[in-house]
Amino acid sequence: MYLYHYGLRELPFTITPNTQFYYDLKSHHEAFEVVLTALKTGEGFIKITGEVGTGKTLLCRRLLNEMPDFFKAAYVPDSYLDPAELRLAIAQELDVETDKLGNQQQLARALQQRLLDISKSDQSVVIIIDEAQALPEESLEALRLLSNLETERRKLVHIVLLGQPELDERLSQKAFRQLRQRISFSHKLTAMNADETADYIAHRMQVAGYKGTPIFNWNLIKHIHRCSRGVPRLVNMLCHKMMLLAYGEGRHKLTSRDLRFAVKDTEDTRLESGRWLPLSIGIAAICLLIAVMGYWQITEGGL
Repeated sequence: MYLYHYGLRELPFTITPNTQFYYDLKSHHEAFEVVLTALKTGEGFIKITGEVGTGKTLLCRRLLNEMPDFFKAAYVPDSYLDPAELRLAIAQELDVETDKLGNQQQLARALQQRLLDISKSDQSVVIIIDEAQALPEESLEALRLLSNLETERRKLVHIVLLGQPELDERLSQKAFRQLRQRISFSHKLTAMNADETADYIAHRMQVAGYKGTPIFNWNLIKHIHRCSRGVPRLVNMLCHKMMLLAYGEGRHKLTSRDLRFAVKDTEDTRLESGRWLPLSIGIAAICLLIAVMGYWQITEGGL
C-alpha cells in the first residue's frame, strides 16, 4: 500500500489490536494496575468498562502477555455463549480433556477438579471475558457460581469482565445484585486528551519504522482529536485514511483537507463546527477516489 511512500516497515494505524503498537495511556495503565492489584489480593470479580474503540481488547491481550507466572489465564473472547458453552470454553482453555465428557455434570466436575489441581501447584486461575456486556443472564449467573469455588485458604478462580458501558447498566439490575456485590475492583477506560493523541500517533509511527519529519503537525492533531473524540480506534481510522489520500496524490504532507475527507468517510466521527467548516465533497470526492485507486494500481505493480 503506502509503506514505501512513507518509508515504513508496516502499517501504523490498523484497527486490529496489536500489542506491538501498545501505548501505555494513563487510563490503560491504571486499568492494568487495578487488575494486577485485585488479582494479587485474591479478589473474585474485577470489572473494566470502556466505550467502543477505547482499547479493551488490546488491554486483554496485554494482560494475557504479561500475566505473572503464578496465574493461569483462560481467555474467552466470544461472550455470546450459554452456560454450557461458556463452561466448555473455559475448560478447554484450562486444558481439560472434554472429548470424553458425556454431559454437563461430568464437565462441571472435571472443571472443578482441574481448578483444584492448578491450585495445588500454587497457581490461581484467571478467567478473562471480553465483550462481557453480551453475556446472557444465565451465563453471568454461571460465572457467579463458578467464583464460589474456593479452598480454606483462597479462591480457585478470579474473573475479569471487560465490556462496554452497557455492562454497568445490566449489572445495575436487581437480578444481578449478588454478582454486583462481588465486584471488588472496577475501572473505566477513558478516551485520550489532545496531548495523549499526539503521543499516541507519534508512538505508532515510530513503531511502524517512520524516521522522517513528523507528518502530523500539532494543529492537525488537535483537529483529529476533536473529530475522533480521542477514541483510539477512530484516531487510527482517520490517520490511515489521511495517509492514503496524501499517498494517492503523491504527497507526504498531510492537510486539514485530508482530514475532512477522512471524517466524511468514517462512521461515528464528526466534523467540527464554527470556523472549521465541512467541505462539500460530491464530485470532488469521487474524482479523488478514482485518482487514488488509479495510483494504487500503477504503483503497486511497480512495488
